[in-house]
Amino acid sequence: MNRSSAETGHPALDSSEIITGREPLIAWLEAGCKPRQAWRIGTEHEKFPFLTDTLAPVPYEGPHSIRALLEGLRERYGWQPIMEGEALIGLKDEKGGSSITLEPGGQFELSGAALENLHQTCEEVHDHLAQVRAVGDRLGIGFLGIGFSPLWSLDETPVMPKGRYRIMRAYMARTGRLGRDMMFRSATVQVNLDFSSEADMVKKFRVSLALQPVATALFANSPFTEGRPNGYLSWRSAIWLDTDPDRTGMLPFVFEDGFGFERYVDYALDVPMYFVYRDGRYIDAAGQSFRDFLRGELPALPGELPTLKDWEDHLSTIFPEVRLKRFLEMRGADSGPWRTLCALPALWTGLLYDDTALDAAWDIVKGWTAEDRQKLRMNVPKQALKARVAGRSVREIAREVLAIARDSLKRRNHVGCKGQDESRFLDVLDEIVESGRTHAEELLALYEGRWNRDIRHVFRDFAY
Repeated sequence: MNRSSAETGHPALDSSEIITGREPLIAWLEAGCKPRQAWRIGTEHEKFPFLTDTLAPVPYEGPHSIRALLEGLRERYGWQPIMEGEALIGLKDEKGGSSITLEPGGQFELSGAALENLHQTCEEVHDHLAQVRAVGDRLGIGFLGIGFSPLWSLDETPVMPKGRYRIMRAYMARTGRLGRDMMFRSATVQVNLDFSSEADMVKKFRVSLALQPVATALFANSPFTEGRPNGYLSWRSAIWLDTDPDRTGMLPFVFEDGFGFERYVDYALDVPMYFVYRDGRYIDAAGQSFRDFLRGELPALPGELPTLKDWEDHLSTIFPEVRLKRFLEMRGADSGPWRTLCALPALWTGLLYDDTALDAAWDIVKGWTAEDRQKLRMNVPKQALKARVAGRSVREIAREVLAIARDSLKRRNHVGCKGQDESRFLDVLDEIVESGRTHAEELLALYEGRWNRDIRHVFRDFAY
């Protein structure tokens, strides 16, 4: 979600500025503060391309490939190329602000523009899926929205030609058992939202971090691995528990007195680096310290000092359940059916963009201890709506949270072309709560019933 200084109301910061201390890093985050009228909604979602004849993953090269898909979108719809050397690794809409990027295993991601309301967000999702389907149909490529690759092994999954992924892949083999599964076989939907001040950021961070497992439960949609049930409703969420403890988790310090931009900078400085980008290539700095970089003592680039762009790159390699950049990223949800791609931004916009809603949401979570929050995070991947925290079920909490969000969206009163306000995008989540069954549980019922334990049906029944 990128915006110019004219849109944010802040002077532009020079990304090439050399930095030697913490103050510019804190200022970089603080520059994200925006007046309420400049708040926007930026949605990102990933999906799995597959070959419609064989249901195999789509390779990068060849006549029916990721590259051919990107080229087709470029030629037909006027997207601009994003290159890494000779490799076409993405597309961008320089005027609109959106981009199409590749995750490590070929997961196709739309990074949406910064939009004013949820009707625009959902229209963007619809237009993107229409474009990829139009090009994909000619190439024999379909797209599946699910939180984890349901059929292919890690060895069968293609590797995209991006230098940063080569470095991350090697490093993750040393930090947890499941980091490569996260990279190559998981898919998510997330929303990026703004804040007006440090105090506003802190309150939104605390509410969204505490409630992130509730979102995980509502969007649980990854119950299969390599053709069979894996014992979880959100295996994608479970994977993050064994990926890299240095850069993931529920960040207990966010709830401590005195938390703000400075404390987050100190946390980020202690997260080991992955790389430094110089002259079109990624330099391996895996496991090295950004603090050393500030002193000109980075082993990968001895004597060289970082820029603000290096800091921005480093922040993008930190993966907590909620991530702070110059906006807040909600990172807890599995990818899923079309309706859920609109529901995720609706949920968090409703909770975080209205003071009454934010206060009400804080009232729900303010009594939870760090142990409560962590236990909930640990239990939700398997139990989803049946998990409990502070004597209440997640289903009960989700019902209350959705009512708060719905009232908030009604107060926003953004009416779409059919005369309906933004609260309609929550309908699919209300249905999940009322039934008590997540989408993952619906998939498992189909697997044991009509599908006769043949996972291939998920590609036929649930492709976009």
